[in-house]
Amino acid sequence: MNSRLASDIVTLSLEHLRLVGIAIASAGAVALPAAVWLARRPAARRWVLGFTNIAQTVPSLALFGFLLPLPMIGGIGEHTAILALSLYALLPILRNTLTGILGVDPAVRESAMAMGMTPRQILWQVEMPLAVPSIVAGLRIATVTSIGTATIAAFIGAGGLGVFLVRGIAMMDKQALLAGALPAAAMALAADEGLEWIERKLSPA
Repeated sequence: MNSRLASDIVTLSLEHLRLVGIAIASAGAVALPAAVWLARRPAARRWVLGFTNIAQTVPSLALFGFLLPLPMIGGIGEHTAILALSLYALLPILRNTLTGILGVDPAVRESAMAMGMTPRQILWQVEMPLAVPSIVAGLRIATVTSIGTATIAAFIGAGGLGVFLVRGIAMMDKQALLAGALPAAAMALAADEGLEWIERKLSPA
């Protein structure tokens, strides 16, 4: 591997991580409060989960294509890619956070109420701490999925490791394909293992 290729791999890997990091942070900033709100509203829960399910089932390349012509939020570049990746990351974070909150033993809630805790205190001191392993599991799924999906971002000029894949497909260059695929796979495996370790540490014994 020549020094130029190695330098490009590092640069594009950092771009890739930046895209995924911003997308996961954005999705988490929306999904976590939404899950808390929906945990108390069963009627709204069905509609919101239905919307996120629809976003999840749209093929990734098609979603990028749908977003491109939209005014203000569309166009060529990383902002469109981040929006698309955030939409894909919403469902696993939202669903797992809801599962964690709703999965708290009712007896635990009743004990907290008997101790005089307010609903807000029960949420932040009982439900959320117990839901943390499930939340981390959702973040793990979203992160690993986003790392793979982000390779498509290069098709709309957003950079990342997909640049190598675009180049490799266009030029029938196996080295370029490997330069994009292998770091992305390694990144996904590292994220999966790291977040799985955190999930195990936070799970009740």
